[in-house]
Amino acid sequence: MIDTSKLIWQDLSCLKSAPKKTVEWLNDEASLTAKLKQKFSDFSVKVISQQQGQPHANEVEIINTKSECVIREVALLGNNKIVVYARSIIPLTSDTKDILNIGSKPLGEVLFNDTHIKRDSMQITQSDHIWGRRSAFTIGNSKILVSEFFMEDLYA
Repeated sequence: MIDTSKLIWQDLSCLKSAPKKTVEWLNDEASLTAKLKQKFSDFSVKVISQQQGQPHANEVEIINTKSECVIREVALLGNNKIVVYARSIIPLTSDTKDILNIGSKPLGEVLFNDTHIKRDSMQITQSDHIWGRRSAFTIGNSKILVSEFFMEDLYA
């Protein structure tokens, strides 16, 4: 869907260059899943793929792992339209084994409902008219990386 391998990520101070309609989504530190459920009467998750793979170099820099990883790509649907594309990098460790069995359940529900999971600072990026954000979540001794890209139908 989006080639995330060559994106340039910046810290949130670059937010001033983002369109106003995207800022409220990029800068929100609460659960994206909860926010989408409030906005759309019909919300669902479509798993595009979930398989072992090699993360991009810019992703490995953030989670700093030598473990094998599962790359999970999903489309978040609001009223049957793709509103967010998400890519998560999940190292295969004892800390993450439960996350790998969530199926089509939103990853955000798991991450934000466990007080032991801590979120690192966010970064933002832009690819043409699509804006995205990413942050790492620390689970025990492991970090997973969640990147979210906001599609035009989100703002419609």
